Amino acid sequence: MILASFIFLVTLLFVIWQPKGLQIGTTAVIGAIISLLVGTVSMSDVVIVTDIVWDATLAFIGIIILSLVLDEIGFFEWCAIKMAKLSKGNGHLMFVYALLLGSFVAALFANDGAALILTPILLAKMRILQLNLKTIIAFLLAGGFISDSASLPFVFSNLTNIVTANYFDIGFMEYLSNMIVPYIVSTIVSIIVLWLLLRKDIPQHVDIELLKNPDEVLKSKTLFQFSWIFLAFLLVGYFVGDIYGLPVSVFALGGGLLFLLIATVMKTAHPKQIIKNAPWQVVWFSIGLYIVVYGLKNAGLTDYLETVLISLAEKSDFIAVVGTGFIAAFLSAFMNNMPTIMIMDISLANIGNEAMIYANIVGCNLGPKMTPFGSLATLLWLHVLSQKGVKISFGQYSKFGMIVTPPVLFIVLLTLI
Repeated sequence: MILASFIFLVTLLFVIWQPKGLQIGTTAVIGAIISLLVGTVSMSDVVIVTDIVWDATLAFIGIIILSLVLDEIGFFEWCAIKMAKLSKGNGHLMFVYALLLGSFVAALFANDGAALILTPILLAKMRILQLNLKTIIAFLLAGGFISDSASLPFVFSNLTNIVTANYFDIGFMEYLSNMIVPYIVSTIVSIIVLWLLLRKDIPQHVDIELLKNPDEVLKSKTLFQFSWIFLAFLLVGYFVGDIYGLPVSVFALGGGLLFLLIATVMKTAHPKQIIKNAPWQVVWFSIGLYIVVYGLKNAGLTDYLETVLISLAEKSDFIAVVGTGFIAAFLSAFMNNMPTIMIMDISLANIGNEAMIYANIVGCNLGPKMTPFGSLATLLWLHVLSQKGVKISFGQYSKFGMIVTPPVLFIVLLTLI
């Protein structure tokens, strides 16, 4: 246990620190190789882990490719400008609409897509609107929070969702029917809590005349209009795939590549650049880190957790759901939500409590917001902001996350009981 824990902690430290540009996937693979060499995992474990994460990883890549193509044609910029125009210059309405847009993007294009694509667009628009730095940071912190808190409704909305759905053989429609209400509640409660906390930093009026007309940012209005139809058909495809038991990645990756091909034929996208910019390191990160985490499982960590979770399940539904959600949340905050979801899934496998499985997902999606290193989406979000010249300190982020996350998490968990 000590050896497996040491390898995990050092790997996670380097993932967060990224010294001399060392990428997260490379670090995770090095950690996995060390785990194999010292014997905390075996080659058969590698096969098991690959079988668990391949669908989630390929689906994630597909969603990001689709997001990058839509970004290339101006889809998200159009949405951001439209959102600002709808507010008619009311700063508080703009804040609410920005979070609703973030919720929409997180649901359809995953939390990482919202962090990678929407954040720089919103930042650029806020600078055009000449908002002060305090207001910009308020909007960005709120947008960063909603990207994870709203990544609940679909299997593909978060890597943690896909891994858990596959692990417990939860179908697309079954998952949606159980998580649509938590998603709606999470979005509404997040907006209310974020507004109460940040309202003093939101201006009463914003000069939206400084923004372009939404249609001016589109590379192809025809492809933009077609993209809405394409997204609708893609969503239908997920339901059809559920009926026939097809992996989520068939539609997520297939849809992303198909839309890239269509955009290329219409000369509105650069396929080489988009393929190059896709986060391939996430593939190695997912497999590598899970192998390292499997060493913790082999050392008995999941047995300890299972004992705790069984004791919760033997009490009331309230204690079982809220307890599971907060355990998952705090583990995610301090050891990242990707390894947490796997450890918790394994620990819950023999308990047979469906509500606790969904509570685990909610905890792993919202809990990471308490620290800057809780999720891959937050790490990507902070990286994007630092590249754009916006620095948010560890203390500033953690203080914000610790205040906002617990009440939102608690209320969302109540919807599962």
